[in-house]
Amino acid sequence: MTERQQFDDVDLKILSELQTDGRIRINELAARVGITAPPCLRRVRALRSRGVIQAVRATLNERALGYEVTTFVLIQLESQTLAAIEAFEAAVAAVPRFLQCWRISGDADFMLKCVAPSVDDIRQQLLQFSGLPNVRKIRSYPVLGVSKDAPLPIPGHLAAPSPAG
Repeated sequence: MTERQQFDDVDLKILSELQTDGRIRINELAARVGITAPPCLRRVRALRSRGVIQAVRATLNERALGYEVTTFVLIQLESQTLAAIEAFEAAVAAVPRFLQCWRISGDADFMLKCVAPSVDDIRQQLLQFSGLPNVRKIRSYPVLGVSKDAPLPIPGHLAAPSPAG
């Protein structure tokens, strides 16, 4: 999406409610945003087809699944050619514990989010990248705690979303 999409107040309310509870039933969603179910369903489908709603998924507790350590990793490459970037991105895609990979500017070229059962496991994951030919520098930042994990702010609806019912 290259140009900013236009949304009316109902679309924005729908997006806000869905971020709070992605499993909400259409009837309940329609009631919360002040319309009936059929047009609400059409709007949700339209938001999906426009790519505004990318996915609806559960947020899992990492520790409950044995991932005790979350680490952010900054990677600096020797070269920023398209081939070098694509090769690095392919290497990251092959490691399931690297959950997210962002291309960034500044002192590093990439920032990764990694989960692992232990610090030693993170070290082993990072060793894979230190052996890649184009990696110049790796810096890791273990997470000590999360102080905020908020949904995306909805323009015009920055107040706290209504509680899930």
